[in-house]
Amino acid sequence: MINLKKEINLLELDEGSIKKLLINGELIVSVFGLGRVGLPLACAWLRAGAKVIGVDVNEEKVRLLRKGKCPFHEPRIPEIIKRYIKKETFIVTSDGVWASTNSNVKIVTVSTTLRRGINGVELNLNPLRAALRTIGKGLRQGDIVIIESSVPPGTTEEIAKPLLENVSNLRTERDFGLAYSPERISEGRALYDIEEAYPKIVAGIGPKSTKVVKALYSVIAKKGVIVMSRPTAAEFEKLAEGIYRDVNIALANELAKLAHVLALDFMEIRKAANSQPYCNLHLPGVGVGGACLPIYPYFMEYIARKYGMRLRLTMCAREINDSMPTYVAKLVMSAIEKLGLEIGEVKVAILGDAFRGDVDDSRLSPTHDLVRELKARGIQNIVVHDPLVKEDKELDVPLMDNLIDVVRDSDVVVVCTDHSEYKKLSIKELAEMSGKKKMVIIDGRNIFDYSDIPVNVIYVGVGRPWVIV
Repeated sequence: MINLKKEINLLELDEGSIKKLLINGELIVSVFGLGRVGLPLACAWLRAGAKVIGVDVNEEKVRLLRKGKCPFHEPRIPEIIKRYIKKETFIVTSDGVWASTNSNVKIVTVSTTLRRGINGVELNLNPLRAALRTIGKGLRQGDIVIIESSVPPGTTEEIAKPLLENVSNLRTERDFGLAYSPERISEGRALYDIEEAYPKIVAGIGPKSTKVVKALYSVIAKKGVIVMSRPTAAEFEKLAEGIYRDVNIALANELAKLAHVLALDFMEIRKAANSQPYCNLHLPGVGVGGACLPIYPYFMEYIARKYGMRLRLTMCAREINDSMPTYVAKLVMSAIEKLGLEIGEVKVAILGDAFRGDVDDSRLSPTHDLVRELKARGIQNIVVHDPLVKEDKELDVPLMDNLIDVVRDSDVVVVCTDHSEYKKLSIKELAEMSGKKKMVIIDGRNIFDYSDIPVNVIYVGVGRPWVIV
């Protein structure tokens, strides 16, 4: 069982002493939010030598973790949880004040989300504020708070700092440390990303906080630590990474649509273009999902508006990517027309509910929007398959894990997620599963080779021409 924390003033120690405390297991770290970022991060701290208190408001998740079970699919994480729960150096609780009181380092990874308001899209930072208030109640002299959640620039300095100081009656840099260090992970490889893939970005509210956070993460991140000038710069950097990808995906989607109109294969064009080292065309697809890329542009636009600016390119890209499920729905309608069928007699099978291949996360998945678009056009017989996502309350159509049952009797099959299971299939195999005399495959992730398709199949990809044998 984790012993109560030692009274350690991290602000007064040198970097070498801080590293030694971590490696020797003398630091207790609390992680607030045991989701797809927080849980892998907790595992990284455990492997570095810390004792860890995991905090989550979801009692069912707490119960599962106490039994050594991982609540979602993520390689390497389940065995680490099981090992350290058994060793009693990882404990899980919903009592955030207790966790804060009994930890030297408090890390915040709770979600920051969007919600629909009367004025359009609004930021929801309430979970972050709630976590910070809880932490503030247990904050003690010499502790440090590190925010890893993706947030609008200025959040650490303008929201977290005054909130923590008011709740705790302590002062940053004098009594406790405060820093921002953005997570930089991809689901499906989270622990590798934390420990090995990239340098860790850190920025303290002042020199003492910076010293502590740099020392701690230099133990965990094998690629080293990049120290930025202030937390706002680090917050900006995190969003810029995501927006870069979102904008470039939008470019790929726009060019892919034009390639389709010209009966060209964008994938062929992309391969040739990317042989030039200054070109890096991304992959087109059904849309951009997950809890990161679709949200970051709004965080940055929110700040820009405060200063009288508009991020026109950023928001135009978001609009393009948001429109892709509608574009694919139109391809489905064209497919039905080519089959000569009535809307009411069509079965559409959608392969993939997760927002990305080989993960079980369906948050903001383009599949949700595609299903809504198809139903709005009168298609009612829609079935979704996913090998990893077991439940999705956002879907109001059947979600199944038996691929053969889903594809059987389907007139149109739409690939929405590039799961490895789908990449192993061939167009011929899908046609045999369907059993229809004539069927259409809409390859929303361009995973199939369509050079030799059966005579009963019509094929089209995003950015690829219609192929009718």
